[in-house]
Amino acid sequence: MSDCVFCKIVEGKIPCTKVYEDEQVLAFDDIQPMAPVHVIIIPKKHVATLLDIDVKKNNVTNNLIDAAQKVAKIKNIAESGFRTVINCNAEGGQVVFHLHMHLLGGKKLEDQLG
Repeated sequence: MSDCVFCKIVEGKIPCTKVYEDEQVLAFDDIQPMAPVHVIIIPKKHVATLLDIDVKKNNVTNNLIDAAQKVAKIKNIAESGFRTVINCNAEGGQVVFHLHMHLLGGKKLEDQLG
């Protein structure tokens, strides 16, 4: 999509601090981190929300999880622990409508659900 900020990052039109990249995904440091480690992991192909994935035809979520495992090792938080979050739609906290996973760590994260 021409107006999608994450698509522009994938295309190299907007710079980012890359952490990991392969043919399917791109991972980069969040510009407004909420933890010492805060990486955004996106599919290179535009998918607006988690609800837009056809799980029978697409391995997008597997690609995101694979990348999260690699990023956690790259950022040295695999052993200590980390959190992954995928927000879906406005009330779920999604701000950029290009599917993305947040990977957070580097400190003890407080329980936000209880």
